[in-house]
Amino acid sequence: MDTVSLTTGLSDNPTIAFTGEDRKRNDGDTYTFASNFGLPLGESGYVNLTAEYKDRSPTNRSGPDIRRNYVAASDPREATFNRYANRFGDGVSKDLNFFVNAGYEFSDTAEFYTFGSYGVRDGNGAGFYRRSLDGRNRDWAASTTTFIPIYADGFLPLIASNIVDISAAAGLRGVMSEWDYDLSAVYGSNRLDYTIKNSVNTSLGGAASARSFDAGGLRSGQTSINLDMRRDLDIGIGKSVSFAFGGEYRNENYKIVAGELQSYVNGPFSATPFKAAGGSQVFPGFRPANETDLSRDSFAGYAELDAGLTDQLTLQLAGRYEHFSDFGDTINGKAAARYEVIDGIAVRGSISTGFRAPSLAQQSFAATSTNNVGGVLIEVGTFPVSSPVAIALGAQPLKPEKSINLGAGITFMPFSGLSITADYYNIKINDRITLTENLGGSDVLALLTTAGVTGVSSARFFINGIDTKTSGLDIVASYRVPEFGLGQFRVSVGYNLNDTKISDRRVFSGFTAQRLFARQESFRLTEGQPKNKLNVGLDWDYNNFGLTLRTNRYGEVFLPSGLGADRTNIALAPGNVPGDIFLSPKWVTDLEFRFKPVESVSIAFGANNLLDTYPDRLPFGTVDGVNYGFNNSFLPYSSQSPFGFSGRFLYGRVTIDF
Repeated sequence: MDTVSLTTGLSDNPTIAFTGEDRKRNDGDTYTFASNFGLPLGESGYVNLTAEYKDRSPTNRSGPDIRRNYVAASDPREATFNRYANRFGDGVSKDLNFFVNAGYEFSDTAEFYTFGSYGVRDGNGAGFYRRSLDGRNRDWAASTTTFIPIYADGFLPLIASNIVDISAAAGLRGVMSEWDYDLSAVYGSNRLDYTIKNSVNTSLGGAASARSFDAGGLRSGQTSINLDMRRDLDIGIGKSVSFAFGGEYRNENYKIVAGELQSYVNGPFSATPFKAAGGSQVFPGFRPANETDLSRDSFAGYAELDAGLTDQLTLQLAGRYEHFSDFGDTINGKAAARYEVIDGIAVRGSISTGFRAPSLAQQSFAATSTNNVGGVLIEVGTFPVSSPVAIALGAQPLKPEKSINLGAGITFMPFSGLSITADYYNIKINDRITLTENLGGSDVLALLTTAGVTGVSSARFFINGIDTKTSGLDIVASYRVPEFGLGQFRVSVGYNLNDTKISDRRVFSGFTAQRLFARQESFRLTEGQPKNKLNVGLDWDYNNFGLTLRTNRYGEVFLPSGLGADRTNIALAPGNVPGDIFLSPKWVTDLEFRFKPVESVSIAFGANNLLDTYPDRLPFGTVDGVNYGFNNSFLPYSSQSPFGFSGRFLYGRVTIDF
């Protein structure tokens, strides 16, 4: 058993036991029940129905919080307080989903089809634990001179969410005068509501504030109508030629719904000298000023020509025109070719342009909270690009992202059973949309004051902030081992090499490039995921038995320092700022064994992350002359770990066919 020192002020209890409990937990129990069955519909139709229920318990990989919890330095409760009071891991989730897929063939040339789903998810996640001595836990209504906590031992606020997803599609497809056609309509919607539990609005006082809050929510919806037409052409060119064209109409909608008053209101203790922040803690509710209801339409048309000019050469040309009600017109195209050099070896390549209009959420999302600075209530938060705050700071209307995509590859089949492919890609994105850093300071206040905006001291908003270039290589090999009496074996190997660079940055209103999009967020984009990944797999099937073995190697991940004055300096490379952290490469292995005791029953046992691999533990305290603080004592792993930090997951599955 190791021991770690508590922070200063606890001379009567200078150490606590560190047992490694964060690595010895049995949690995250998950139960999934699913059923699927199909029914005939008349003589020429079918209906397939699926229902699924999933119940997932939370995981907790928090470490011990070694900071002082109570106001008094000699409080004896420090010795017995649960140091694992935080919850760091997967949240609670309860899902209920229904799916339907149906169709009816009226004739050889016309078929009606439909599919849809309805899903409900109730979940919750935890914020940071508010210690008993935390100012956010102070009951000003009980005493303005003596610190009296609202929750005696502190509290862990929870964000509960209720999500409802609905989708429905219907269409008619078939053949008409040598044309294959598909006419369809699709609708989808998402509703997300937030309820904040086990919390408090400190600015109202402990007695007046609720402990649970309706914090509002988000709504989104989309309706699209599509027509696709295709036919073969006999124009005397090549072996085969096909032509396709189509069109789409799409309508999108996005809403923000305000929460109840107590979830966002600034109570009487927001004023000086109390300076308590307003709103429900961990997530202040959406305010009426944040509400939005935004819609847009788009119309698109495309054409595509595929030509097999010879047995070895295939060409593809495609173009798409699209008109957005808020962003005007765009035309994009693609050209691709494949050439089989000799039997078993083929090369391919493509070039295309891309276009992505800013989402409605990026245009209109708003979330604000109130802080008391020098006795003045000020707004801090995310503002729509069209808001007076963003405009005063120099924001411009968002532009669409545009891209150029290049690809080239080779396929190789040297002998029966072995297939090897290698593909290179290069993607350049211009005017990539990013969220600025929190912009604050005297110059920000001056700009806002000049524009007549008061009560705001810090703001961020979306901008077309950077241009990026991404290049990479994908190599995949698969081999089916010849039968030798012990079943069928298939081996696969895949390797990915990926690199993203920021090639240009925007500046405006006197803000430097690093102030708009600083070092941490820049490297999160370019270095925050492995630049290489290797996966190896083995599948084996023999009569009623089967086995799947997968192992993945995730490359190094860089976590830029959040410490010191240099933390925003984009000119400093990884490793050049005290506190920079590199997560070392890790192997993660999955294994599943399955068998069929009888024809109608399948049983499987398996383990994801069989060897219980974890990412590197983050440093805390003073290490090699760098003071990392104590947050990493109870937040021991980075959320940027490419394979998470939940450890080994064991499962069993039974499937019964009727």
